[in-house]
Amino acid sequence: MSAPAWLHEEVGRRMQDRLQWIKAQPADWIHANPSLGGFEAHRLIAARYPKAVCQITEPSTWRLDLSQHNLKPSAWRAWWPGQPKIQWLAPGKTAQAADLLWANMQLHLHAHPQELLMQWHEALRVDGFVMFSCLGPDSLQELHATYQTMGWPSAGSTWTDMHDWGDMLVQTGFAEPVMDMERITLNYASADALLDELRTLGRNFHPSRHAHCRGRGWRQQLLQAIEAHWPERTIDGQFSLTLEVVYGHALRAKPRYRVDTTTRISLDEMKNMLRPT
Repeated sequence: MSAPAWLHEEVGRRMQDRLQWIKAQPADWIHANPSLGGFEAHRLIAARYPKAVCQITEPSTWRLDLSQHNLKPSAWRAWWPGQPKIQWLAPGKTAQAADLLWANMQLHLHAHPQELLMQWHEALRVDGFVMFSCLGPDSLQELHATYQTMGWPSAGSTWTDMHDWGDMLVQTGFAEPVMDMERITLNYASADALLDELRTLGRNFHPSRHAHCRGRGWRQQLLQAIEAHWPERTIDGQFSLTLEVVYGHALRAKPRYRVDTTTRISLDEMKNMLRPT
């Protein structure tokens, strides 16, 4: 079984640090796809909210098995005095509304991200909050430049700017979005090491990518292109790779309804509107 990329674990750790600025203490939380977003980050959040129940969602059975293997009670005993409160959800099952939804390094991989934002909104209680991270548009700019120099199709998707994510959060119904970003530069001693790392971070989903599988000589051709045309190197000749990491946080506020001649409100929505704050 594979584990989440080290970069995802590191981003999850940095995002978890941001929870210290949030006063709310969730009674329960949803961890969306920890097999992608990171198991160490999960343990850090569980330690921060030891009384909170966590619902774990995964998109497939094999990913659920991976999470259960890495987050089973025996995996915690070395440093956890008790046992975390986890509810495992079968793929496709909808989680119960929670106070926090945690989604690390996922949004940039989704073909229809606004639909995913809507799912997150529905998964939260009123006054619950989402914490998420994803890659921004400056990521892999050196790889894109090398592909462009070679006249090849795009090396990857064009990812969304953090300001546009903030707008989409508001359009989806979230309130008070807070967005920030940081750039991380990774250095590699060889083109081989660089390429091996890239393979752990995801795939190229761009519609104009190479249409067919590459032949036996493709890797060597790509390595030669990196050696010859990589635009950023350190003084000692290492290959530099830029990653832009976007962090987001937003609340599910009470819905506001425009009063028309006829306004339809569901029973659950009415209960939320009447619930005291």
